[in-house]
Order: sequence, then structure tokens, then C-alpha cells
Amino acid sequence: MKVQRRHLCLAAAGAALLPMLSACSTAARQLEAAPGVTYWSGRMSVQVLDSPPQSTSGSFELSGSPASGELVLLNPLGNIVARVQWSPGQASAQQGTQTRQASSLDELTQSLLGTSLPIAALFDWLQGKPTKAAGWQADLEAHSEGKILARRIDPRPEASLRIVLDAR
Repeated sequence: MKVQRRHLCLAAAGAALLPMLSACSTAARQLEAAPGVTYWSGRMSVQVLDSPPQSTSGSFELSGSPASGELVLLNPLGNIVARVQWSPGQASAQQGTQTRQASSLDELTQSLLGTSLPIAALFDWLQGKPTKAAGWQADLEAHSEGKILARRIDPRPEASLRIVLDAR
């Protein structure tokens, strides 16, 4: 009788905790893309093999196009680390209470990451299109599994971009 009661109590406690645990595992979506606007989410890592090497990684949500859009970078707990917005002629990144401004997304990524990213090609790579970008080599072989790897060899310093997309 005591064993049955203990199992019943453990089952009830587990059932009560399950909603809380599942809420912790899935962060709320930060971006709401308008109908017809592309949206991606997943994990991203950028490494720049400079002296000293620089590395940035985390979860992301991306909405828009190379011309205008928004990128939200998140920490493992789902809190916003940075929000980047761009449109023709301007780009900004908000990190906490600080905001950085630039005249283009390319210029902004250069100042934030220590390297510029091939933004137009990146949007194509996310769609599985093998677009060429000067100095970059994209490996889309595992795109059907949501994985993208791109390496910049020229100009120096070398850089790599790894993306693992969330299942849709």
C-alpha cells in the first residue's frame, strides 16, 4: 500500500512539473514575420581566426531579406542578447541599453563581429541556393537536414559561419 501511494505521489508530482519543464525548453518566439516575409530560426556560430581569435554563437531568429529585416540573437535561456534591424541606408544593433548605428548591415556586422558576412548570399544559402560570394565557400550538402557551413578564405583573417536551422 505504501509503495503504491509513493508511486502515485511521484506520478502526480511529475505530471505537475511537466508543463513547467516544457515551458523552460521552448523559448517564446521573438519575431513575428509579416505574411510573405521569410523567417528562420536556429543556432549560429561565427568564428574569426584573427589574433586573438573571436567567436560568437547562440540562437537566432531572422526575418526579412538582404535589403531590410531583423535579426534577434538569444542566449541559452532565451533572453535577447542583441536585436539587429536594417533597411536601405541604415542598420542598427541594440545590445541592452547600447545601440550601434551604421550605414549598412555589412558595415555593422564588420564592427560587431570583426568580419563582414555575405548577407545576400546568406539569405540564398538559407533557402538552399548555392550562391557564390567573393572569398566564401558554402557547403550546403546537409541543407536538407538544416545545416549550413560557410568558410571565408580570402581576404584574411579566415572566418567560418555555421548554422543549424530549427525544424519547420
